[in-house]
Order: sequence, then C-alpha cells, then structure tokens
Amino acid sequence: MAKKKSLIKAPPEPRQDPLLVPGFSAAGIYGGIKKSRRRDLALIVSDPPARVAGLFTENHVKAAPVLISRARVQSGPCKAVLVNSGNANACTGDPGLKDAIGLCQRTAEGLGVDEHDVLVASTGGIGKRLPVQRIRTALPRLLRKVRPGGILDAAEAIRTTDRFRKALWSRSEIGGVPVTLCGIAKGAGMIRPHMATMLAFFLTDLKAPTTALRRLLKEGAERSFNRISVDGDMSTNDTVLLLANGRAKNRSASLGSAEYEAFASLLFPMMSELAAMIVRDGEGATKAVDIRIRGARSEGDAKVLAYHLANSPLVKTSFYGGDPNWGRLMAALGCAGPSVHPQKIDIFYDKVCLVRNGVGQGEKKTDQAVKVLRKSAFTVTIDLHVGTGSARVLTSDLTHDYVTLNASYPS
Repeated sequence: MAKKKSLIKAPPEPRQDPLLVPGFSAAGIYGGIKKSRRRDLALIVSDPPARVAGLFTENHVKAAPVLISRARVQSGPCKAVLVNSGNANACTGDPGLKDAIGLCQRTAEGLGVDEHDVLVASTGGIGKRLPVQRIRTALPRLLRKVRPGGILDAAEAIRTTDRFRKALWSRSEIGGVPVTLCGIAKGAGMIRPHMATMLAFFLTDLKAPTTALRRLLKEGAERSFNRISVDGDMSTNDTVLLLANGRAKNRSASLGSAEYEAFASLLFPMMSELAAMIVRDGEGATKAVDIRIRGARSEGDAKVLAYHLANSPLVKTSFYGGDPNWGRLMAALGCAGPSVHPQKIDIFYDKVCLVRNGVGQGEKKTDQAVKVLRKSAFTVTIDLHVGTGSARVLTSDLTHDYVTLNASYPS
C-alpha cells in the first residue's frame, strides 16, 4: 500500500528579528553528536541571571540532565541552559551524570558564572553516553556564536525527528510596561507527558517571583502540554523551563496580581499553540484530532476517557484511514474505566452527528463524516449525558510512517 502524504504543513517560519527578548541570547551549532551533521548543540544565556521554574518527566526512569536540572531549579537563579539533541544521556548511570555535570562546568567556565547557574537538557536515543570530547571541543565555538538573535538556531538544534522547528514570540504591555515572551519547543514522538513535553523553553523579561513562575508553569502545562498525545508514551527526558530575567522592570507579577493575570494571558496561549504544533508534527502524522468529552460524571472521568480514545491504536488508525468507524469509539469508551451509558451517548465529527443516543444516524451522516475525516484537522466530540465533566486532548493519527520510523530509530 502506498504511503499517504502528510496533509499537515509546517507553519510559516517567524522572522528572526521579533524573537529578540531583552537580556537573552542564544546559539545553535553542530557539535558532533548527530551523524546527519545537523545542528545538535544549543545554548541559551540570560543577562542578568533569570529566575526559573521547571517541570520534568514523571517517568520513573529519568535521564541524567533531568536529575541535575530538577535539583538546580529549586536552589537559585539560572544563567544558562545547555541543550543537546541526538543523544538522551538516559540510562547511562553515574558516568552519564558525570558527563552532564562536566559539560555544565565547562559552560560555566566559559561564561564566567557559577556551575550551579547552568541547567542542562538532552533529547535523542536512550542508552548511549554522550560524545563528551566532541562536545567539549565544540563548546568554545558555541559560546562565540551566542547572540541576541540566535534563538531560531537554538530551536533548530534541539530537533530530533521533528519535521519543523517550533518557535513563537509575543509582546504585550503589562502595567504600562512592554513585556516580551518567546517560546521554543521540540517534540514529535513519545508524547503523552505529565507536566512537560519533550523539551520546551520560555524566555521573558518579566519581573516575577519564583513562586509565581512555578504556578504559571504548572497551570499552563495542565492546559496545554498535559492535554496532548501522539503515541501515549512518556519520555525519560521531558523538560519545560520558564526563565524570567526582570529586564522589563514591571511591577512584580506576584501571585494574584493584575500583572500575574496579564502575563498568564500571554503565556498560556503560547503554551497551547506550541503543544498543538507538537501534535501536528507527530511522527508520521497526517491529521491532528481534537478529542472532546463532555457530559461525564466528573472532569477526572472525562480526562480518562479522552486519553483512552487519543491513545487507542484502533481509533487512531481509523482517523488515518478516513473511516468514521464510530463503533471503535464506543468500544473504547466502554473499556476505559469510568462508567458510561451507551444509550445516552452522542458522537460528532466536527458538527456532523453520527451517533445519537447510542445509535448510528445512517449512510447520509456517514458520508458527511467521511468528508470531515479527509481534513488535516478536525474535532471528535462525545457527549455522555451523565454529568457536567468535560476534557479535551489533542492527538494525531497512527500511520505506516510512524511504524517505519520507530522500527528503525537508532538505539
């Protein structure tokens, strides 16, 4: 069977200049990790040092950089973040920890800062040690390349199987003061994160206490990165960081303040859009599907049901095949765990009601649903009519290309 061409196109690239955030500079180079010789080493630098909040994978198997950065975000400011792609530095034991710490030390020496002010993140294949000597050789060149407009190079350097780099920029007045925000992310597979995605970094000149940054990041992730799935698997390396260096000199965005709420209205949509970009870029994906559950007994039940559908191979392959096989949805709902009443269930593909009170609505509606499934993005809404709980999860279809890619992904 011939492969289907992806219907999902990369979004237009942002211009380089708008990605400037006062006080931040970055770089991305080839550092000797990837065989493809594409960029694989990135550095983000803040001047002055930024306050930082972080969220990390809940996988019990955590990569060395996660263990290091998770500890360091609790203790103080952040001057720089060193990121590599092409190697996860996961399941590498004490040598992997020493490798990551040593690279932080070299980076700190090059910047003239304390080692503990440098965070680290990695993504790529699991089980192999970093090519430390090649990275050490590349670090001086990486440091020389750091510049205010280098964030797009950094966004390129953190990619693995991503088809396009993911970067967004926004600016708004907060309390009469211009505040700038930039976010970059990578991710296409092993996506069903808890409190993070594969990798994401948010840079702002906002002035805010660390307590506020932590609350913002946790709430924003719950609305965005915790509501996506490509394949239902969780990485060993998931990391999302929010860095705020205070250069805007706004009145501090403390918890509950007007400044806090204003920045949340800037941050949360950016997190949601980056999360959606990850789903659109899902490994082998041709379609992005917004699964919405409403009328559940509770929000918790709705989330369980939404994720069960989003991760069901039978449901996802029906999306790929353009088949409005609503029987698969009903079966998945019935075995997900929460109690449902099939005679009350309505199912919609976009606005097409294919099932009413648990019964199919005939060939005409099926034909209309087929047209919906031909689109690169659509919504599946399921109303259970047993309560007021609701939830939504963004997912992708499951394709031949996903299997091909992951069957040959380098170990």
